[in-house]
Amino acid sequence: MFLLLSACAQIAANYGAPADPADPTEIIVEIPAGTSARTLGPLLEAQKVVESGEDFTLYVRLTKEGGCLKAGRFKLRRNMGAAELLKTVCGVPLPEDIPFTVVEGWRIREIDAALAAKGWTQPGEYAALAANPTAFKAAFPLPEASLEGYLFPETYMVIPEKWSTQDFMQRQLDLFAERFYLPNKAAIESNGKGLADLVIMASMLEKEEPTKDQRPLVAGILWKRIGASWNLGVDATSRYTLEDWNDRKAFLKQLRDPSDPYNTRLRPGLPPTPISNPGLTALTAALAPTESEYWYYLHDEKKIIHPARDEAEHERNRATYNVY
Repeated sequence: MFLLLSACAQIAANYGAPADPADPTEIIVEIPAGTSARTLGPLLEAQKVVESGEDFTLYVRLTKEGGCLKAGRFKLRRNMGAAELLKTVCGVPLPEDIPFTVVEGWRIREIDAALAAKGWTQPGEYAALAANPTAFKAAFPLPEASLEGYLFPETYMVIPEKWSTQDFMQRQLDLFAERFYLPNKAAIESNGKGLADLVIMASMLEKEEPTKDQRPLVAGILWKRIGASWNLGVDATSRYTLEDWNDRKAFLKQLRDPSDPYNTRLRPGLPPTPISNPGLTALTAALAPTESEYWYYLHDEKKIIHPARDEAEHERNRATYNVY
Protein backbone atom coordinates (compact mmCIF):
# COMPACT_ATOMS: atom_id res chain seq x y z
CA MET A 1 0.00 0.00 0.00
CA PHE A 2 2.85 2.37 0.89
CA LEU A 3 4.51 1.68 -2.46
CA LEU A 4 1.24 2.31 -4.27
CA LEU A 5 0.72 5.63 -2.51
CA SER A 6 4.30 6.65 -3.25
CA ALA A 7 3.84 5.77 -6.92
CA CYS A 8 0.63 7.79 -7.10
CA ALA A 9 2.35 10.75 -5.46
CA GLN A 10 5.18 10.58 -7.98
CA ILE A 11 2.76 10.40 -10.90
CA ALA A 12 0.80 13.34 -9.50
CA ALA A 13 4.02 15.32 -9.14
CA ASN A 14 4.86 14.65 -12.78
CA TYR A 15 1.41 15.74 -13.96
CA GLY A 16 1.52 18.79 -11.70
CA ALA A 17 4.90 20.15 -12.81
CA PRO A 18 5.10 23.80 -13.92
CA ALA A 19 4.83 24.56 -17.62
CA ASP A 20 8.08 26.54 -17.41
CA PRO A 21 9.86 26.85 -14.04
CA ALA A 22 11.92 29.75 -15.41
CA ASP A 23 9.00 31.86 -16.69
CA PRO A 24 7.56 34.29 -14.06
CA THR A 25 5.30 36.09 -16.57
CA GLU A 26 1.95 36.93 -15.01
CA ILE A 27 -1.17 35.90 -16.91
CA ILE A 28 -4.59 37.18 -15.87
CA VAL A 29 -7.10 34.35 -16.25
CA GLU A 30 -10.84 34.74 -15.81
CA ILE A 31 -12.57 31.63 -14.49
CA PRO A 32 -16.28 31.59 -15.34
CA ALA A 33 -18.91 30.61 -12.81
CA GLY A 34 -19.61 26.90 -12.95
CA THR A 35 -16.04 25.89 -13.80
CA SER A 36 -14.94 22.82 -11.82
CA ALA A 37 -11.40 21.90 -10.84
CA ARG A 38 -11.50 19.01 -13.29
CA THR A 39 -12.67 21.18 -16.21
CA LEU A 40 -10.19 23.91 -15.42
CA GLY A 41 -7.37 22.19 -17.30
CA PRO A 42 -8.46 23.06 -20.86
CA LEU A 43 -9.00 26.68 -19.84
CA LEU A 44 -5.49 26.95 -18.39
CA GLU A 45 -4.02 25.27 -21.46
CA ALA A 46 -5.81 27.74 -23.75
CA GLN A 47 -4.28 30.59 -21.73
CA LYS A 48 -0.86 28.87 -21.94
CA VAL A 49 -0.60 28.66 -18.15
CA VAL A 50 -0.11 24.89 -18.35
CA GLU A 51 1.33 22.81 -21.18
CA SER A 52 -1.33 20.11 -20.97
CA GLY A 53 -4.85 20.56 -19.75
CA GLU A 54 -5.23 16.80 -19.70
CA ASP A 55 -2.25 16.37 -17.35
CA PHE A 56 -3.66 19.05 -15.07
CA THR A 57 -6.99 17.22 -14.95
CA LEU A 58 -5.22 13.94 -14.14
CA TYR A 59 -3.39 15.71 -11.31
CA VAL A 60 -6.74 16.88 -9.89
CA ARG A 61 -8.17 13.38 -10.11
CA LEU A 62 -5.19 11.83 -8.35
CA THR A 63 -4.90 14.42 -5.58
CA LYS A 64 -8.60 15.31 -5.21
CA GLU A 65 -7.53 18.94 -4.69
CA GLY A 66 -9.33 22.02 -5.92
CA GLY A 67 -12.73 21.59 -4.39
CA CYS A 68 -12.81 25.26 -3.37
CA LEU A 69 -12.45 26.72 -6.86
CA LYS A 70 -13.87 30.26 -7.22
CA ALA A 71 -15.08 32.26 -10.19
CA GLY A 72 -13.28 35.49 -10.99
CA ARG A 73 -10.00 36.87 -12.30
CA PHE A 74 -6.72 35.45 -11.02
CA LYS A 75 -3.07 36.30 -11.55
CA LEU A 76 -1.29 33.07 -12.57
CA ARG A 77 2.22 32.24 -13.81
CA ARG A 78 3.75 29.52 -15.96
CA ASN A 79 6.27 28.74 -13.22
CA MET A 80 3.47 27.66 -10.89
CA GLY A 81 2.91 23.97 -10.39
CA ALA A 82 -0.58 22.51 -10.31
CA ALA A 83 -0.76 22.63 -6.51
CA GLU A 84 0.10 26.35 -6.44
CA LEU A 85 -2.28 27.07 -9.31
CA LEU A 86 -5.13 25.38 -7.45
CA LYS A 87 -4.27 27.19 -4.24
CA THR A 88 -4.34 30.51 -6.09
CA VAL A 89 -7.68 29.95 -7.82
CA CYS A 90 -9.15 28.83 -4.50
CA GLY A 91 -8.09 32.15 -2.97
CA VAL A 92 -9.44 35.69 -3.29
CA PRO A 93 -10.06 36.76 -6.92
CA LEU A 94 -8.54 39.96 -8.25
CA PRO A 95 -10.84 42.97 -8.05
CA GLU A 96 -12.41 43.49 -11.45
CA ASP A 97 -12.62 47.24 -11.22
CA ILE A 98 -9.81 49.79 -11.27
CA PRO A 99 -9.92 53.56 -10.60
CA PHE A 100 -10.20 56.15 -13.35
CA THR A 101 -10.20 59.80 -12.31
CA VAL A 102 -11.95 62.55 -14.22
CA VAL A 103 -10.21 65.67 -12.93
CA GLU A 104 -12.33 68.66 -11.89
CA GLY A 105 -12.19 71.23 -14.66
CA TRP A 106 -11.36 68.83 -17.47
CA ARG A 107 -13.09 69.57 -20.76
CA ILE A 108 -14.64 66.82 -22.84
CA ARG A 109 -11.51 66.78 -24.98
CA GLU A 110 -9.28 66.05 -21.95
CA ILE A 111 -11.52 63.20 -20.82
CA ASP A 112 -11.56 61.84 -24.36
CA ALA A 113 -7.75 61.93 -24.54
CA ALA A 114 -7.34 60.25 -21.13
CA LEU A 115 -9.66 57.39 -22.07
CA ALA A 116 -7.97 56.91 -25.43
CA ALA A 117 -4.57 56.85 -23.70
CA LYS A 118 -5.85 53.97 -21.56
CA GLY A 119 -6.78 52.12 -24.73
CA TRP A 120 -10.42 51.85 -23.66
CA THR A 121 -11.77 54.06 -26.44
CA GLN A 122 -10.79 55.29 -29.86
CA PRO A 123 -9.69 58.95 -30.02
CA GLY A 124 -12.78 61.10 -30.49
CA GLU A 125 -15.23 58.39 -29.41
CA TYR A 126 -16.10 59.97 -26.06
CA ALA A 127 -16.35 63.45 -27.58
CA ALA A 128 -18.64 62.26 -30.35
CA LEU A 129 -21.03 60.64 -27.89
CA ALA A 130 -20.98 63.74 -25.67
CA ALA A 131 -22.25 65.70 -28.68
CA ASN A 132 -25.41 63.56 -28.70
CA PRO A 133 -27.28 64.29 -25.44
CA THR A 134 -30.43 62.62 -26.76
CA ALA A 135 -28.68 59.26 -26.27
CA PHE A 136 -28.94 59.71 -22.49
CA LYS A 137 -31.52 60.04 -19.75
CA ALA A 138 -31.20 62.35 -16.77
CA ALA A 139 -33.15 63.65 -13.78
CA PHE A 140 -32.45 67.19 -14.99
CA PRO A 141 -32.86 69.03 -18.32
CA LEU A 142 -30.05 68.08 -20.68
CA PRO A 143 -28.55 70.59 -23.11
CA GLU A 144 -29.25 70.13 -26.81
CA ALA A 145 -25.79 70.20 -28.36
CA SER A 146 -23.21 68.92 -25.87
CA LEU A 147 -22.89 67.41 -22.41
CA GLU A 148 -19.99 69.72 -21.54
CA GLY A 149 -20.39 70.81 -17.92
CA TYR A 150 -22.59 67.91 -16.82
CA LEU A 151 -20.04 65.07 -16.93
CA PHE A 152 -19.35 64.93 -13.23
CA PRO A 153 -15.66 64.73 -12.27
CA GLU A 154 -14.89 61.95 -9.81
CA THR A 155 -12.80 58.80 -9.41
CA TYR A 156 -14.85 56.03 -10.96
CA MET A 157 -14.21 52.32 -10.54
CA VAL A 158 -14.35 50.68 -13.97
CA ILE A 159 -13.82 47.25 -15.49
CA PRO A 160 -11.69 47.80 -18.62
CA GLU A 161 -12.65 44.46 -20.16
CA LYS A 162 -16.32 45.41 -19.94
CA TRP A 163 -15.92 49.05 -20.89
CA SER A 164 -18.89 50.90 -22.39
CA THR A 165 -18.44 54.59 -23.18
CA GLN A 166 -22.17 55.20 -23.08
CA ASP A 167 -22.55 53.43 -19.72
CA PHE A 168 -19.65 55.45 -18.28
CA MET A 169 -21.11 58.76 -19.42
CA GLN A 170 -24.50 57.78 -18.04
CA ARG A 171 -22.81 57.16 -14.68
CA GLN A 172 -21.34 60.68 -14.84
CA LEU A 173 -24.75 62.21 -15.53
CA ASP A 174 -26.32 60.13 -12.76
CA LEU A 175 -23.66 61.31 -10.32
CA PHE A 176 -24.23 64.94 -11.34
CA ALA A 177 -27.88 64.43 -10.39
CA GLU A 178 -27.06 62.58 -7.17
CA ARG A 179 -24.40 64.97 -5.87
CA PHE A 180 -25.71 68.35 -7.06
CA TYR A 181 -29.03 68.53 -8.85
CA LEU A 182 -31.36 66.46 -6.68
CA PRO A 183 -30.13 67.75 -3.28
CA ASN A 184 -30.44 71.35 -4.57
CA LYS A 185 -33.41 71.00 -6.90
CA ALA A 186 -35.66 73.43 -5.01
CA ALA A 187 -32.95 76.11 -4.83
CA ILE A 188 -32.04 75.62 -8.50
CA GLU A 189 -35.66 76.03 -9.56
CA SER A 190 -36.26 79.10 -7.40
CA ASN A 191 -33.11 81.15 -7.87
CA GLY A 192 -34.14 82.62 -11.20
CA LYS A 193 -30.96 81.70 -13.07
CA GLY A 194 -31.74 78.22 -14.36
CA LEU A 195 -29.59 75.11 -14.33
CA ALA A 196 -27.84 75.80 -17.63
CA ASP A 197 -26.55 79.23 -16.51
CA LEU A 198 -25.52 77.83 -13.13
CA VAL A 199 -23.43 75.15 -14.81
CA ILE A 200 -21.81 77.71 -17.12
CA MET A 201 -20.92 79.87 -14.12
CA ALA A 202 -19.57 76.87 -12.20
CA SER A 203 -17.42 75.87 -15.17
CA MET A 204 -15.81 79.32 -15.14
CA LEU A 205 -15.27 79.23 -11.38
CA GLU A 206 -13.53 75.87 -11.72
CA LYS A 207 -10.99 77.42 -14.08
CA GLU A 208 -10.90 80.96 -12.70
CA GLU A 209 -10.51 80.46 -8.95
CA PRO A 210 -7.99 77.82 -7.76
CA THR A 211 -8.88 78.21 -4.06
CA LYS A 212 -12.18 76.46 -3.46
CA ASP A 213 -13.07 78.56 -0.41
CA GLN A 214 -12.87 81.72 -2.52
CA ARG A 215 -15.22 80.51 -5.25
CA PRO A 216 -18.41 81.86 -3.62
CA LEU A 217 -16.80 85.33 -3.50
CA VAL A 218 -15.81 85.19 -7.17
CA ALA A 219 -19.26 83.86 -8.05
CA GLY A 220 -20.82 86.85 -6.29
CA ILE A 221 -18.66 89.27 -8.25
CA LEU A 222 -19.39 87.61 -11.59
CA TRP A 223 -23.14 87.37 -11.02
CA LYS A 224 -23.12 91.03 -9.99
CA ARG A 225 -21.39 91.94 -13.25
CA ILE A 226 -24.00 89.99 -15.19
CA GLY A 227 -26.77 91.79 -13.34
CA ALA A 228 -25.21 95.17 -14.13
CA SER A 229 -24.75 94.28 -17.83
CA TRP A 230 -20.96 94.39 -17.52
CA ASN A 231 -18.72 92.22 -19.65
CA LEU A 232 -17.46 89.42 -17.42
CA GLY A 233 -13.82 89.68 -18.46
CA VAL A 234 -13.07 86.05 -17.55
CA ASP A 235 -10.01 85.21 -19.61
CA ALA A 236 -10.43 81.46 -19.09
CA THR A 237 -13.41 81.48 -21.45
CA SER A 238 -11.15 82.49 -24.35
CA ARG A 239 -9.10 79.34 -23.80
CA TYR A 240 -12.04 76.97 -24.11
CA THR A 241 -11.83 76.24 -27.84
CA LEU A 242 -8.02 75.90 -27.84
CA GLU A 243 -6.69 72.41 -28.43
CA ASP A 244 -4.00 73.10 -25.83
CA TRP A 245 -5.40 75.08 -22.90
CA ASN A 246 -1.95 76.55 -22.15
CA ASP A 247 -1.14 77.68 -25.72
CA ARG A 248 -0.38 81.30 -24.84
CA LYS A 249 0.08 82.53 -28.42
CA ALA A 250 -3.29 81.16 -29.49
CA PHE A 251 -4.87 82.46 -26.29
CA LEU A 252 -3.69 86.04 -26.86
CA LYS A 253 -5.07 85.85 -30.40
CA GLN A 254 -8.44 84.75 -29.03
CA LEU A 255 -8.48 87.65 -26.56
CA ARG A 256 -8.34 90.09 -29.49
CA ASP A 257 -11.05 88.36 -31.50
CA PRO A 258 -14.49 89.99 -31.06
CA SER A 259 -16.10 87.29 -33.21
CA ASP A 260 -15.18 84.56 -30.71
CA PRO A 261 -18.44 83.80 -28.84
CA TYR A 262 -16.37 82.77 -25.79
CA ASN A 263 -14.59 86.12 -25.53
CA THR A 264 -16.09 87.57 -22.34
CA ARG A 265 -13.75 90.56 -22.46
CA LEU A 266 -15.35 91.86 -25.63
CA ARG A 267 -18.80 90.25 -25.54
CA PRO A 268 -21.50 90.68 -22.89
CA GLY A 269 -23.17 87.94 -20.88
CA LEU A 270 -22.23 84.37 -20.17
CA PRO A 271 -20.34 82.29 -22.73
CA PRO A 272 -22.64 80.10 -24.86
CA THR A 273 -21.73 76.83 -23.10
CA PRO A 274 -19.82 75.61 -20.06
CA ILE A 275 -16.04 75.75 -20.52
CA SER A 276 -15.25 72.75 -18.32
CA ASN A 277 -16.85 70.02 -16.25
CA PRO A 278 -17.01 71.54 -12.75
CA GLY A 279 -16.88 69.74 -9.43
CA LEU A 280 -19.26 70.07 -6.52
CA THR A 281 -17.60 73.09 -4.84
CA ALA A 282 -17.78 75.16 -8.02
CA LEU A 283 -21.38 74.14 -8.65
CA THR A 284 -22.34 74.98 -5.08
CA ALA A 285 -20.57 78.34 -5.29
CA ALA A 286 -22.46 79.23 -8.47
CA LEU A 287 -25.73 78.40 -6.73
CA ALA A 288 -24.90 80.11 -3.42
CA PRO A 289 -22.59 83.07 -4.17
CA THR A 290 -21.26 85.40 -1.51
CA GLU A 291 -22.50 88.97 -1.77
CA SER A 292 -19.80 91.59 -1.32
CA GLU A 293 -18.87 95.18 -2.09
CA TYR A 294 -16.35 94.03 -4.70
CA TRP A 295 -16.57 94.35 -8.48
CA TYR A 296 -13.04 93.34 -9.47
CA TYR A 297 -10.43 90.76 -8.51
CA LEU A 298 -7.03 89.50 -9.57
CA HIS A 299 -4.61 86.79 -8.48
CA ASP A 300 -0.98 87.33 -7.57
CA GLU A 301 1.83 84.96 -8.54
CA LYS A 302 0.96 82.74 -5.58
CA LYS A 303 -2.64 82.45 -6.81
CA ILE A 304 -3.92 84.51 -3.87
CA ILE A 305 -7.01 86.54 -4.75
CA HIS A 306 -7.14 90.33 -4.25
CA PRO A 307 -10.62 91.82 -4.76
CA ALA A 308 -11.30 95.50 -5.35
CA ARG A 309 -14.28 97.80 -4.82
CA ASP A 310 -13.70 99.96 -7.86
CA GLU A 311 -11.45 100.36 -10.89
CA ALA A 312 -8.99 102.63 -9.07
CA GLU A 313 -8.44 100.08 -6.31
CA HIS A 314 -8.13 97.34 -8.92
CA GLU A 315 -5.40 99.31 -10.73
CA ARG A 316 -3.55 99.77 -7.45
CA ASN A 317 -3.70 96.01 -6.92
CA ARG A 318 -2.31 95.52 -10.42
CA ALA A 319 0.65 97.72 -9.62
CA THR A 320 1.21 96.22 -6.18
CA TYR A 321 1.18 92.60 -7.39
CA ASN A 322 2.55 93.24 -10.89
CA VAL A 323 -0.43 91.72 -12.64
CA TYR A 324 -1.19 93.02 -16.12
